[in-house]
Amino acid sequence: QLLLEESGGGLVQPGGSLRLSCAASGAGLDYDLIGWFRQAPGKVREGIACVSASGTNTHYADSAKGRFTISRVNAMDNAKITVDLQMNNLTPEDTAVYYCYAKSTFVRTLCDVRSLSTDYLGKGTLVNVSS
Repeated sequence: QLLLEESGGGLVQPGGSLRLSCAASGAGLDYDLIGWFRQAPGKVREGIACVSASGTNTHYADSAKGRFTISRVNAMDNAKITVDLQMNNLTPEDTAVYYCYAKSTFVRTLCDVRSLSTDYLGKGTLVNVSS
């Protein structure tokens, strides 16, 4: 069982930056890829970024490339990890609820944001980009 808790959302002006953080805890994190997706009102869920279970590879949606950076830091005991999403040059189109998710996998070196299959999901954090 994993627990995911997001933080860092809020109101930001266009062109600004936010850093979202996902605190993940539980057993077996070595075999969980972690990612972020977002959902805006009236729009479909969109995968934004993910990092592989090994922490060595990342994948981004086209809308995030060049602006967002995902990073994964393991605690020494591997029972806790932090996955951050640094978001720069934000636009109103980035306004959405952002969710952290985890997916168990034996392929530790890969992740793909186009796959929205999740085993665990956080409660979400709202990002509002507005002047």
